[in-house]
Amino acid sequence: MGILDSLQNSPAFKGMLGQLEAAVVPAVLSEVLGNGGQGGLSAVVAKFQQAGFGDQVKSWIGSGQNLPITAEQLQQVLGSDTVKQLAMRFDIPVDQLTKVLAQQLPKAVDHASPAGKLPSRA
Repeated sequence: MGILDSLQNSPAFKGMLGQLEAAVVPAVLSEVLGNGGQGGLSAVVAKFQQAGFGDQVKSWIGSGQNLPITAEQLQQVLGSDTVKQLAMRFDIPVDQLTKVLAQQLPKAVDHASPAGKLPSRA
């Protein structure tokens, strides 16, 4: 095990990543779900549905448990260029960004649709 492996597994490093995620995730989600380059919440949801992830999207919007999506699936739907641009803008490694977005996007969509429907201005 090299020095980088031990650093990545250290509680201090993981805590620092957690703080970074807590500070950056809202801004990244706002960019993805807001009126950024992705076209807003409705456009992002439509992209996932068109890419064959309709069941996941339904679970995020509806009540009940949110079905997961992987970092790779997220990158596939949003596009590698978009993900790279977001990672550069927020100074986060692409793999870390996609991992965090894959965890947080279902929650964000769920939160934005509390009545089981997307808001009309989404």
